Amino acid sequence: MCVYVCLPFTQELSGWPDYNWSCTVFSCLLSFVIHMEAFIIYSSCSSNKFSYMMVVKAAVPQTPMETPWGAPLVWGNARNSAWRRAKFVQQGIRAGLLVLVVGSYSHFVRGFLTSAELYFLPGQMVTYYILTDSPHSLDPLIELGPQRQLKVVPVAELPGWDRLAHRRMALLADAIRNPISSEVEFIFCADIDQKFVGPVGEEILGDLVATLHPELYGMPRNTFPYEVEDVSSAYVEEDEGDYYYTSELYGGLVSEMYRLARTCSLLILQDLENKVVARGLEESYLNRYLIDHRPTCVLSPEYSCPGDTAPTALWSAVIRVNSVTAHFPCSGQSLTGKAAVSRSLNARWGQN
Repeated sequence: MCVYVCLPFTQELSGWPDYNWSCTVFSCLLSFVIHMEAFIIYSSCSSNKFSYMMVVKAAVPQTPMETPWGAPLVWGNARNSAWRRAKFVQQGIRAGLLVLVVGSYSHFVRGFLTSAELYFLPGQMVTYYILTDSPHSLDPLIELGPQRQLKVVPVAELPGWDRLAHRRMALLADAIRNPISSEVEFIFCADIDQKFVGPVGEEILGDLVATLHPELYGMPRNTFPYEVEDVSSAYVEEDEGDYYYTSELYGGLVSEMYRLARTCSLLILQDLENKVVARGLEESYLNRYLIDHRPTCVLSPEYSCPGDTAPTALWSAVIRVNSVTAHFPCSGQSLTGKAAVSRSLNARWGQN
């Protein structure tokens, strides 16, 4: 049909000086029309195949950008993260990064600080807080950049697995109350046996910030190692919980973090009085708290990745914070009893 309609037009062009050029243009237009007709015919006459192709395309996993309750789910290279960085860069912030250094894990301090100087909130005012029972073991420390400072906060010696399990959140609450609350706006708690291996910028800032466990992201709810014993203050019912969060990196405003640490320490004390030990130690109480008080900002697994964990199809290959040692629990397996708790603490804090 298109050839018949356009034929007289081509005959009129035959007398033109630019006849060859005009024919070339016409041929291109004709090819476009024919292809468009073929596409329309294919779409209307092959509806089954076309529908199948659409289903396959829709089945490709999409990276979520927010949680079910509307909080941002942060991926460092996302457009939203760039917007958040620009927002906070204009404001200027004071942030703290707190670690607990007990026993033989003091040898991780230099590597941790060196990596943080490179990648943690570059260009911002940052204070490193090191809570330790052996300040003398931290020397020599690295030279810090401008607007960076380090404060060592001595704590009482904490020998043994049981005292560590029961005191970590209480130590955090005490440190936030004094001196942290009067010195910074945001405070982040991290495990010392980690390294920053990629930029961790202002996109992580929020009122209450939690990090998704890299080994459990995208897994079914029944694989999450929530506390299952209802005698524990950390107990989570079967219909509760959206994600499982790691205790290796979390933070927020100092007021929110004090409330979190204080509440968790009281829950731990309550279980201690009842001779109950949660399966995931302070991580169990952290998850209980974050179910009751949903985070306003959730960091993707990019921000806490064990060294032997490979990214999956559900999240990108970018790793920003890398754990040096293995932590427990890590894949939904139950850890019960004193031996299991001791193993977990030995791995996390280097106790012999």
